Amino acid sequence: MTARPSTLIIPVENQVRELDAKLLFACVAAERGLPVVLGSRTYVNFAMPSLPRGLFLAKSMRSLSRLMLNIIRGLGHDIVAWDEESLVRYESPEYYAWRYSEDTFRVISQLFAWGEDDAAFFASYPGYGGAPVHVTGNPRIDLLRPELRGYFTPEVQALRARYGEFVLVNTNFSFVNNFVPDLNLVLRGADGQDEVSRTGRGMSLDFARGMAAHQQAIFDHFRDLLPRLAAWFPGARIVLRPHPSENHDLWRRLLADCPEVEVAHHGNVVPWLMAARVLLHNGCTTAVEASVLGTPAVSYMPVTSKTYDYHLPNGLSHRAATPEAVREILGEILAGTCGMSDADERERLFARHLAATRGPLACDRVMDVLTASGYLDRPPARPPALPWLRAWLTGNIRTLVKRFNGLRPNHRNSAAYHAHRFPGVSVTELNGRIARFGAALGRFGGVRVEQRSPYVFQLHDPQAVAHRAGRISPRGAGAPRIEQEGAGP
Repeated sequence: MTARPSTLIIPVENQVRELDAKLLFACVAAERGLPVVLGSRTYVNFAMPSLPRGLFLAKSMRSLSRLMLNIIRGLGHDIVAWDEESLVRYESPEYYAWRYSEDTFRVISQLFAWGEDDAAFFASYPGYGGAPVHVTGNPRIDLLRPELRGYFTPEVQALRARYGEFVLVNTNFSFVNNFVPDLNLVLRGADGQDEVSRTGRGMSLDFARGMAAHQQAIFDHFRDLLPRLAAWFPGARIVLRPHPSENHDLWRRLLADCPEVEVAHHGNVVPWLMAARVLLHNGCTTAVEASVLGTPAVSYMPVTSKTYDYHLPNGLSHRAATPEAVREILGEILAGTCGMSDADERERLFARHLAATRGPLACDRVMDVLTASGYLDRPPARPPALPWLRAWLTGNIRTLVKRFNGLRPNHRNSAAYHAHRFPGVSVTELNGRIARFGAALGRFGGVRVEQRSPYVFQLHDPQAVAHRAGRISPRGAGAPRIEQEGAGP
């Protein structure tokens, strides 16, 4: 009798940023024979006590995740992780205290890194416990590769039809313009004194004050710049796309008298980058994505800080310190007399920070590791009864508290904030996206999605399951390649 494989559990926090890449990874896993549960992180966490034992993919290692990760381990699941945020980070020892926790690292069995720099950063963390670190790349970079760009063709065509030639402005100000005000980085406490919010837990107050002041200064400069862009380039639309966690309505109010600038935030950023003539930003991950896609990026840096700036995206961009410099560089790019930033510098940074820009997909490299670890052949070991019961009770109590908080306006667990980060998506839409992946790669013909519960879905490939059981012969051209981790250039 064939043993039951592990169930791969993939939570998604910000839909527009993560869903497409994690859906692609889910397809690769299902094609290999793993059953997959994919959905909103909030609702996946609610479902954890009822899911079959398997493998949970964590997106970060913050101390805020300690309780949930301990529940997951107590229920008998293994935990692997990559850090969605660590590709782009500031240079300060305080990053470790903010983003990592020795307690969360302790429950993770394997780590997957964006590139060599990310892997070295994991291993240098004082609380790193020795879990294997695999330089596989991240599925978000897979979406940028030439063989997958056709996946976004419908969105690119729609954006160009709607906006024509446009400048995309991306912002990254969730520390000072958060959708939930209590999640801004620095708050005024009941005693009238500043305190670090939940968002910055782990940062010192002095560092958080400095970071908030730095971001506020850049925010103010962007607020002043945007109406000027519209006046300088009347032949191009200006589209502002704020960070997923920002308060988009504040931007709409600030720009109410400037109809030439549209605030928009729907869909994955990749087709926006493909459709835009140029990206304007400061310290945004989108500049890394734009650089891989071949879209010029300009970083507006009216104030700078070695400590607080995000150096990788700025290093992949043309840099402008003044509004006049922004006008000059954007004008040259729109006129076709200026293109990408320095090619040698881009290649140097790619080699250090991004694995899997060529060769096997990052999704396949990650799955190679999981396959070699035996997850296709068996679930993790059954936990002892008492720890399992404790985790089951704690998980269900946590869910009741979270559901109650979901009824509270302006709470970080509110239904409104969940809808902001994870709008509804249907089975039909997900199956349509899988068909588009299949058309681009010649794969995933047997992968199907079904609804499991609100905001949670399950994926499977009956052909792959039957093949594993020996009931059908192996597939031909659509079968996945099994490559060693890191194979290829």
